[in-house]
Amino acid sequence: MVKFIAEISSNHNNSLKRSKKLIDEAAKAKFDIVKFQFFKIEKLFSKEILDNSKSHRDRVNWELDKKYLPILSKYTKSKGLQFCITPFYLEIVKYASNYVDFFKIASYEILWKDLLVCCAKTRKKIILSTGMATLQEIKSAIKILLDNGASKVIVLHCVSNYPANLNSLNLSVIKNLKKKLSLDIGWSDHSRNPIAVNRAIEKWGATFIEMHLDLDSKGFEYGSGHCWLPSEASQLIDTSKKIKILDGHGTKQPSKLELFERKNRADPIDGLRPIKKYRKMILKKILK
Repeated sequence: MVKFIAEISSNHNNSLKRSKKLIDEAAKAKFDIVKFQFFKIEKLFSKEILDNSKSHRDRVNWELDKKYLPILSKYTKSKGLQFCITPFYLEIVKYASNYVDFFKIASYEILWKDLLVCCAKTRKKIILSTGMATLQEIKSAIKILLDNGASKVIVLHCVSNYPANLNSLNLSVIKNLKKKLSLDIGWSDHSRNPIAVNRAIEKWGATFIEMHLDLDSKGFEYGSGHCWLPSEASQLIDTSKKIKILDGHGTKQPSKLELFERKNRADPIDGLRPIKKYRKMILKKILK
């Protein structure tokens, strides 16, 4: 069964109330996992970038207060969902380890060995995004994670542009990564395209799907064009789950709902419906 991850990213707008509403919407949409990002701009960007770029300094407004983490974890789990964070600085990892079910390594941090080791040593499950990465870089990160105690590694194919152009998605990589890595492989979506997400699942066998979720198009990241609104996400997840039901068990036999209709088939002796031995019984039903 496919697991859906609601990536809240910075659409919380540093509001606990808004964060809880996003969790509520994730639960209603039938997501399985809710994920928040925790960063501090001075630990995310180099000093020379911050000194010379107001847009980067303004990202301080996108930070989520650390004190919210245990509250959000408890609230997420009260809704029957699992809780995950993407850590962007080392100190948050130990603090968060008591509250998370997963850590997520963002695509931009895949080369940062210290972060990989720090997360792995918590012995939590690790979700690894792979935007911009080569196969060798992915294998190297996985080895570091497993060598340092990660209980499980889940790899997400990803394209790191926002929104991701359909020509760049290369979804067939999902199947190839499954063969080469023998791990759960998923799709971190930046396309905001339901066809792409369903294709990743149905054609290429993605077992985890990450979707950036916003509440009302007023989240800090919504303007980038890669975030889903609750109604959009809900419809996609509902369709995906129904498709799995449609596939059934693969054995050709009458369904339970067909058992009565079997009696209405043409009798092999006279070619008339229903089958002779059931005609009186069915007539009674008709005359009731």
